[in-house]
Amino acid sequence: MDRDSNPAVSVGVRTRSLAQSRLRYIRQLGVTDIFVDHADTDEEPDEFNDRDGTDTIAVGPNQIPSVSELTAARERIEDAGLSFTGIQSLPYSMYGDIMFGRDGADEALDQITTLIRNLGEAGIPVLGYQWNPRSVVPMRTSPVETRGGAEATAFDYDELDDPDELAPGLDRAYTEDEFWENYQYFLETVLPVAEEAGVELALHPVDPPVLESLGGIPRLFRNVENFEKAMELVPSDNHGLKLCLGCFSQMGEDVTEVIRRFGERDQIVFIHFRDVVGTVPKFHETFVDTGNFDTAEAVRTLHDVGFDGPVIPDHVPKMEGDDDWRHRARGFTVGYLRGVIDTVRTEPSRTTQVAETE
Repeated sequence: MDRDSNPAVSVGVRTRSLAQSRLRYIRQLGVTDIFVDHADTDEEPDEFNDRDGTDTIAVGPNQIPSVSELTAARERIEDAGLSFTGIQSLPYSMYGDIMFGRDGADEALDQITTLIRNLGEAGIPVLGYQWNPRSVVPMRTSPVETRGGAEATAFDYDELDDPDELAPGLDRAYTEDEFWENYQYFLETVLPVAEEAGVELALHPVDPPVLESLGGIPRLFRNVENFEKAMELVPSDNHGLKLCLGCFSQMGEDVTEVIRRFGERDQIVFIHFRDVVGTVPKFHETFVDTGNFDTAEAVRTLHDVGFDGPVIPDHVPKMEGDDDWRHRARGFTVGYLRGVIDTVRTEPSRTTQVAETE
């Protein structure tokens, strides 16, 4: 992945809406990068939906935006003083047949490669994706209250009625070997197209992680080792991580070590910056200034490894007076991250500090 000679951490947001009022608000926060969410809210857990979003871009089966549509959206975003950096994620309905090796896999691959080519022609450099059937198996259980009564999403394995019961639509359980084989076929098909188009693909962890299977469905990207396997399976400079710090925190991993591990290999495309309290099998999300890991130390580590790209608030608690996009909580998170990033940027580098003590 090409990086600037002067790497810098920026702040972005994910949004379905590209309405002028939304873009103005985002720019007023000091954000630089926009990642557009796919439009199908039926495929997302209710608490993550931006249901009121308008003027969005439809990305889904048989809904591949054209080069002209993507270019128009990019220009609209740029006119607001922002950068259209990428598509946040593919919906499960676009990659599910590939994941399960079903009859529609090749048609789905044709649509995904068309999207990648169109993004490249439109000058949009990133496509996020995941291997996680969010609309098929449970991602969260009952929400909880966090600071000041704000509502936060949560997961408690004990709340699941029968984690081993086959998910709707499945007639059998699938094996991990099957899923790895199907995933390799996906990479072998899409990565050459991404390289030609100049688009980076960014893989997100399964959420919740750690669990080997749920509803008869293997959960490949549940741990650090499987992410390393994903990067090595079909090596490409155009493949990296949508490094969700919250997911690695849910695993019980040392988040700074994870950043260092993949950052030093230049395998981080962009960051989902969020945290939780607890780990699998029971955790809940929280505000960015509290949780399992040290926010400032995570940002320092990003600087240490020379990360050059955006961090974006992902899931945020619902604050008093929030809209469906959770604009107040998202605004708080952006402001907090910008303050930490600016503070860390002005600190003496650790290399300098070590040299001065020798």
